[in-house]
Amino acid sequence: MSMFQRVLLVDTGSAFYKTIKYPLERYFGPVDLGMHMIEKYRSLNFGVGVFAGSILPGSNRLVVTGFSPCWQGNYISSMGGAGLVFDNLGINMLSLTGKTSHPSVLILNRNHGEEIEVEIVPVDADAVWQSGRTGVYALTDWVYDKFKGRYSNDPRVLAVGPAAQETDMGGIMSVPIENGEISFVDTWAGRGGFGSAMLQEHGIVAIIYGGTLVDEDFRDHKVADEWFQNKYNLRLLKKDLEVTSKYRFDEKFNTGGTLGVNYASVGGKIMAFNYRTNLWSEEQRLELHQKFIVDHYLKQFNEETIEKKQQATCGEPCVAVCKKMNGEYKKDYEPYQTMGPLCGIFDQRAAEKLNHHCDAMGFDAISAGGVLAWLMDLLDEGLLTPEELTVTRLPRWKMENFDVVADSLHNADLGCELIDVILQRRGIIDFSEGVRKWSRIHSRTKGFALHDLFVYTAHNRRGWMVPNQYWVSGVLVPMAMMGKYYMIYSYDFIPPRTLGRMCAERMKKELLLDNLGTCRFHRGWAEEMLPEIVGSLYNKKERFLQLINVLAGRINSGNSPVFWESEANIDYLHSFLQRKRDVDDLQDPRLQEWLNAFAGNKFEAAREFWYQTLMGIDESLRELF
Repeated sequence: MSMFQRVLLVDTGSAFYKTIKYPLERYFGPVDLGMHMIEKYRSLNFGVGVFAGSILPGSNRLVVTGFSPCWQGNYISSMGGAGLVFDNLGINMLSLTGKTSHPSVLILNRNHGEEIEVEIVPVDADAVWQSGRTGVYALTDWVYDKFKGRYSNDPRVLAVGPAAQETDMGGIMSVPIENGEISFVDTWAGRGGFGSAMLQEHGIVAIIYGGTLVDEDFRDHKVADEWFQNKYNLRLLKKDLEVTSKYRFDEKFNTGGTLGVNYASVGGKIMAFNYRTNLWSEEQRLELHQKFIVDHYLKQFNEETIEKKQQATCGEPCVAVCKKMNGEYKKDYEPYQTMGPLCGIFDQRAAEKLNHHCDAMGFDAISAGGVLAWLMDLLDEGLLTPEELTVTRLPRWKMENFDVVADSLHNADLGCELIDVILQRRGIIDFSEGVRKWSRIHSRTKGFALHDLFVYTAHNRRGWMVPNQYWVSGVLVPMAMMGKYYMIYSYDFIPPRTLGRMCAERMKKELLLDNLGTCRFHRGWAEEMLPEIVGSLYNKKERFLQLINVLAGRINSGNSPVFWESEANIDYLHSFLQRKRDVDDLQDPRLQEWLNAFAGNKFEAAREFWYQTLMGIDESLRELF
């Protein structure tokens, strides 16, 4: 097997390219090597792990690293399955520098072991985005139709939409192509706004890649089964089936996938109407969950998707079949939460409409959904008017007499209008420099109540990130990268300094997976077994684990956290702590001490909680030599 990481460095401005080799002893994967490329070239990087193309399940993620325009710091994002075709190029990483003079498509091809073909072709992106299926889907169709004849095998296309051109939260979308057919199963490197970086920093709107190179991927089933038999007394496939049950079908909840299992189990921890429900009584939340989620939103999903077994993979062989579909619509929990209950939408037809429009326009769906919920809240509170936002309606957010179908559709239509407002920069909306900066500017004239309703994590001067959709303390901690699962999202009460330490340890585990290009849905075995496999195949287990610790410290050294700027963040934490005492009946003197502090001065208590969490993070991630 190769003992080098091969990087294709492409200057998109000049079309000059070269291949650089890095020894495996120094860089093990797309994250540690990507961080090096960022520091040396300020590049945007697309890489795969050393097990891409192997028999190990979930090992074909395409990992993107670069400077995030949204987070305003180095960031990591990834998409499922896209690494399988990338592996056929015979490289480990693509790094983009420079910028084209016109929006363009980057073509990468490698046939039968010949030198890799690199070409940059200008495209009228605005015209293509407005054609056919519109947005990222239209661009994918156009690129594939124009260049598919160059490929012996099915290629893969990465595409961005208008959101990448107009905002800092544009994602990168890709779909599997099988036997010449473009799938509906879209996968995203969404968090961090790397679509915006790809277009605004490098002028690239799409990348098409593929090849026929066959390298020395690990494919010995007998050896793999022996490893797993020794560790778990189960063969590889059996263990993978066990740890991915949630994403396939969980018999405990009689549903499957992130959407099904999370909504079946969330109960009184449901969040809706831009987190207003966090301040409701438990009885009110349980009523909403039963009436709107269990009896309608989840019921639709189970009947249409789970019972009909509409499920697929991201493009690689995988028993998880985590992509839960309803025709052309893919159902993941977090997008269908931020552009579902968080926006006052509890009907699948309405949620499909809003999610599809958001996806077609190329937004990071979680970030966009959080922003839409906030804007709807501002409209409902009268802090902004329809005229200022150039929309035709106010949200319907009153629980009394709420029509779950009609009012959900009304709110979805408002969400679609707001997406168009953001893209066209109508009225007072201009998010070109980020939502946080826009909010800060308009709070000076509109009053700070406008900013106080926005739930997000702040980083650097204008970096921001809508949190993962779990009502827990971990989603707002001051880690170096938020919006991912580089933190603890346990529903337990964890004292802040301990929480910081646990988040730091979780980050190392996630980095282990990302640096080997492995899907976290397989973490039930991958976190334990992958270092062992690195040791067995490369004899570098200890070196690999050492460099993961170094990588975590290196990333943390660039952390520029900012204490929570909105009161909604403080209420998010405070209400979580209150619920642990009042609903879960947790009798912990440490919890009561924090609740007493919040009762005295919630702002000072929140600041102390935040700082203690940061101390726990920093003392765990100091880079040791």
